[in-house]
Amino acid sequence: MAGLASQHALTASTGTLLTTAATLDEAALAAVAGDFAGAAAVLAGQPHLRRMLTETTVSGEAKANLVRRLFDGKIGATSLTLLASVAKNQWSTGTDLVDGLRRLSRTALFLEAERAGELDDVEDELFRFGRIVDAHPEISVILDDPAVSATARADLVSRLLAGKAHPLTVELLTSLARDLGGRTFGHGVAELVEQAAERRDKLVAIVTSAVALSAAETQRLRVALTRIYSREIAVHVLVDPALRGGLKVRVGDEVIDGSVSGRLDAVRARLTR
Repeated sequence: MAGLASQHALTASTGTLLTTAATLDEAALAAVAGDFAGAAAVLAGQPHLRRMLTETTVSGEAKANLVRRLFDGKIGATSLTLLASVAKNQWSTGTDLVDGLRRLSRTALFLEAERAGELDDVEDELFRFGRIVDAHPEISVILDDPAVSATARADLVSRLLAGKAHPLTVELLTSLARDLGGRTFGHGVAELVEQAAERRDKLVAIVTSAVALSAAETQRLRVALTRIYSREIAVHVLVDPALRGGLKVRVGDEVIDGSVSGRLDAVRARLTR
């Protein structure tokens, strides 16, 4: 979300959602998540509505009234009130507004997992499924193909996860499959993992190791990274024997390459200068 106005709008909208969520049970949160995802899909296909809802010369109340007319009777009363509040904020672009609605939908689902004490498990399942998709190009091809219907993509994800993942993990991933928002499925999964970590005020570290790490080793690494970044770190470990030894750690755009293969590559680069 590039626009500064949109970042402020998302922060304000998230705050309103969190305040309202304090009075909602899990079923009501799920309904809000579904309604926001549906609203995002509607606006994604209606560029003229997006323009009206992000026009700077139109008042926030006028935009809220437009949303009420559009969605009254089609979504729940709580969702409609929240959606009108979202529309009152100034979004930089229509694309940012739609992305904001998608993100708010997922926030509602993460709140469900958080209340149940299962957010860690959901985050880990999201990460693992992303790695499975990355390792099987034939799955990625289908999930990223715009010619494949949204329903078919969601059905494929549902079949792959059947009986193997938390229901909220399934809902998050099938929702992503139905509405990729112009991203690849793999990129969308990475965003979900990061958003889950943000719910706990954590950064995500993707650690690649030549061998599997024990629970104690993973914990020591988490403590060391927390000290380096002055933030709690959610560590996800991948095993790649090609590294030969050591670790490669990616936190956001920063990569710490302490692997044997990384050091060999650096030596080769120096020798070829």
